[in-house]
Amino acid sequence: MPADATPGRRFDGARVLVTGGTRGVGAAICDAFAAEGATVAVNGTGQASVEGFLDGRERAPFIAAPGAIHDRISAFSVVDRAVSALGGLDVLCANAGIFAEVPFEQVDQAHFDETMAVNLAGLFFACQAAMPALVESRGAIVATASDAGLISYAGAPTYSASKGAVVSLVKSLAIGYAQAGVRVNCVCPGNVDTDMMTRSAERAEDPVAYRAAAAARAPMRRMARPQEVAEAALFLASPGAGFTTGVALPIDGGGVAGFD
Repeated sequence: MPADATPGRRFDGARVLVTGGTRGVGAAICDAFAAEGATVAVNGTGQASVEGFLDGRERAPFIAAPGAIHDRISAFSVVDRAVSALGGLDVLCANAGIFAEVPFEQVDQAHFDETMAVNLAGLFFACQAAMPALVESRGAIVATASDAGLISYAGAPTYSASKGAVVSLVKSLAIGYAQAGVRVNCVCPGNVDTDMMTRSAERAEDPVAYRAAAAARAPMRRMARPQEVAEAALFLASPGAGFTTGVALPIDGGGVAGFD
């Protein structure tokens, strides 16, 4: 981070790219970095999604970085344009992801390929594209994995497999780039009260019961707020976590700790 950062603002002058930054946890991460003084390149699947995020916000801290993240070509395109617009990169928050509960017996090729493309391939190649700039700045990567990457969901095997791979990738990159000064960590949220949760509930037979069950999974008996995940991501990217790398941090109200 810049040596002349304003006291009390951890990311004053920092250059940050957030993939999947227009909604839910990603939007909360963008807002949190901007509040701490960063210039944030906001990625969404298209210009309309980014404009939707920017609508009603002060635009000065944000740069639009539209484009799908699903393979090497698209990931490199988004990252390269964002790094060029920012003039470098200090933090990559690789947050783009999708979720669907599809039982193992019903997983088809299309569902498998889409989940792995967005949740794993896009993230993998976004990190690859960003790494030269992050080596130059001795920056940080914070990926969004999931508690499903640590303990798994029986009803979402493809999603669980993709997030387990993200956790393993984070550890590999953390080891590989430690001496280059790049720290790589991930947050592992449990159920978060976002529009993604709302859509999942709406597909259920009883949406109210679905949400109640989602909250009950955590020993704290509630879902996470997007801002709570964002705060964890900021900590892992901050100088305060300067000796922290290769960590998969659960943000799950105690769910990974065990059953009550």
